[in-house]
Order: sequence, then structure tokens, then C-alpha cells
Amino acid sequence: MEKNVHEIEIKLNNEWEKCLDDAFKKKVKEVKVDGFRKGSCPKDVYIKKFGIESLYMDAVDEAVSIGYKKVLEDNKLNPIIEPKVDVKNINEKEITFAFTIITKPEITLGEYKNLGIKKEKAKVTKEEIESEIKKLQDQMADLVVKEEGTITNGDTAIIDFNGIVDGKALEGGSAENFSLEIGSKSFIPGFEEGLIGHKTGETVTLNLKFPKDYVENLKNKDVTFEVKINEVKVRVLPEINEDFFKDLGYEDIKTKEELEEKIKKDLISEKEAKIADEHLDKCLDKACENMKVTINDEIVDDEIHRMIHQYEEQLKMQGLDLNKYFELTGDNEEGLHNKMHDEALKRVKYRFLIEEVAKNENIDFTKEEVDAKAKEMAENYGISVDELIKAYGTIDIVKYDMTMHKALEIIKENN
Repeated sequence: MEKNVHEIEIKLNNEWEKCLDDAFKKKVKEVKVDGFRKGSCPKDVYIKKFGIESLYMDAVDEAVSIGYKKVLEDNKLNPIIEPKVDVKNINEKEITFAFTIITKPEITLGEYKNLGIKKEKAKVTKEEIESEIKKLQDQMADLVVKEEGTITNGDTAIIDFNGIVDGKALEGGSAENFSLEIGSKSFIPGFEEGLIGHKTGETVTLNLKFPKDYVENLKNKDVTFEVKINEVKVRVLPEINEDFFKDLGYEDIKTKEELEEKIKKDLISEKEAKIADEHLDKCLDKACENMKVTINDEIVDDEIHRMIHQYEEQLKMQGLDLNKYFELTGDNEEGLHNKMHDEALKRVKYRFLIEEVAKNENIDFTKEEVDAKAKEMAENYGISVDELIKAYGTIDIVKYDMTMHKALEIIKENN
């Protein structure tokens, strides 16, 4: 067993009797016993009728909390994940719990400064600048009706279409005057490609197959689309002149050279930020290699559960939940858990490393500094300091974040 895994048994007597009393007071309000008003039945009558065991479930919940607190205090433990708890013995006089408590593992910090990891210099080529200008032109392009010629890649086709699968209309597989950019890969493979070479007024039959990684009820199935081409439009890029600069909101730019210089500066800033992030990750990875620590599977699993919860919140913002995600992807909870394992392990290692660096560097902040940071954060979020602390749970979290950021700065500045 690892040194940071603590298996501790605790027996509750008087506390357990109180928990049973509390459970009875709750339960008696919910039952009707002949001869007594609801909620007024004596405890001995209740137990004779329903049995002492009927109180155990509610009483155990309260007793676990009491026992856990007592174990932590008596053994001076600081757990980093929720404990595992087993009921070893239970009767009307006592209850015995076995807690498995995992604390922070022993960490031997290695070298985290002067790691010899070279930081690249941000460079921007003329081709990258021209590519950015082309993107800006694309954003401001006009769609103009293509009077002659056929559909080519990059054109926008205005179409009516109907899909047929197994001789029946495809649910959600039809539309009128749908605007489709050819080459956008908005439709299944073969659809957009099948319209190339055709022109306004034509009706095209596309015999296609859904991909093997499509939704469960359609993957690998044959589908036929009848497509009527109502209109074809072509993108016309704007000229690079002062009107173009103004449309972009660049009032102070008058020439293409000035635009190129601005884009160059913006690209360098973006690249510098990306390089800084990549450099820090390399430093953290190397420092983690130099660090000695054994990380329990339970700690990694706890981090995975936290990541899955965060992912669930992201899905909700898209109008999905995990069950729908699994249905669409063919994945399952075990598969998602396994996919997140390596990232979770890395996050745990990073956290332990940074905490240990903060400890080694004796990083600390005064109450005034923490209060000032909390005020700054609250102002940025547009809330009061009290609301911020309530959301965080405690102002100690603000201090923890400050400590972690300072430790990261030390790692960055010394590599």
C-alpha cells in the first residue's frame, strides 16, 4: 500500500444513537401509525412496527459525516480526493466504518530551473501575410450571381434537395433554396462534388453512401438526393484600397504596405503567445520528468471525473448531453474515460509540480495582497467581492491561484 493511502476504522456509539434519533424524527413525520397523529408516534412503537433497520439509511448518511470529520481530526489528515467508505458493522447500538483516505503523495522535486529548453523566436513570412490579407478579402467578399458557366469549387449554389433512404424520405434530408458553398464539406462526401460542372436550372441525381462513422441509424447506408439548382453565385473579392481598409475598421491605414505591417505585428503577437505557451509546456514536462512521485489511480480517476463534468457543461451549451453525445459518436462512458486518462495524469503532475515549486520558493501573499486581488477579480467579472468568494467557496482559493501563477512565472523566467 502507498504511504499516502490511509485505511482507518472508526466505531461510533453515542454519536450513532443520536443519528438514529435524528433519522426517527425525520421518518416519523412521513408515516401514519394507527392510534397516533401523523408525526406523534413514539419511537418504541415506530421501531416495533417498522424495525430499527428502517432508520439505518438516513442515519448512516449523517454518521459518515461525523465519523469522517473525527478521523481527519484525530489523525491530522488532509485528503485530496473524496474517501472510500465501507460499513463494517451496524446494529442499534453502534456502527463501524472503514475509511480509505488518500492524501497528497510524497514528492521529491527535481530541477525546474535552467532546463536548457530553447524558446523559439516568432517569425512571419510574406506568404503568411498575404494569406491573412486573402482571408480578410474573403470575409468582405460579395456573392454575385453567376450568369454563365457551371458550378466550380468555391461557388455558392442555391438548391432544393430531397433525400431518399430505403425508399422513404430522409428525415431532415430536404430543403428549399438552401445556400451551399461548394467545398465547405457541409454535406456528406460526394454531394458537393456531384454538383460541380452543372449549371442553373439543372436537376441532378446523386447516388451516395453515408460514411461509416455517421450516426448509428444511417452509417454505411445508400442514399439518393434529387437536387435542383436554382441559382449559382460566385465570390467577388474587394479591391485592396482605402474603402477596403475602412470596411475593416482600420481608419488609420491608407496603403497596402501599412496593412501588411499591421498584420505582421498581429501575427507576431499571436505566435509569441503560442510559443510562450508551448515553451512553458515543455518546461513543465521536463520538470515533471525530473520530479519523483507515485500517483495513485484514484487521484487520476478523480481528475477524469472532473474533466468529464466540465465536458458535460460544454455539451449543455451546445444543447447536448452525454447520452446524446454517445449516441452520435458511438462512444461510451468507459471509452471517454480512457481517452481522458493521459491528459488527466498530465494535469495532476503539473499541479503537484507547481505546488511543490511554490513551496520550495516560499511563495506567500499578505492578506492585503489577496484582498486586493479578490477585488480586482470581482471587478473584472462585474460582481461584488462577496459574490466572488461565495462562488469560490473561500478566499483561500484566490490565494491558491495567486500562488500557482507566481510559481509558473518563476518556471518561465528561469528557462
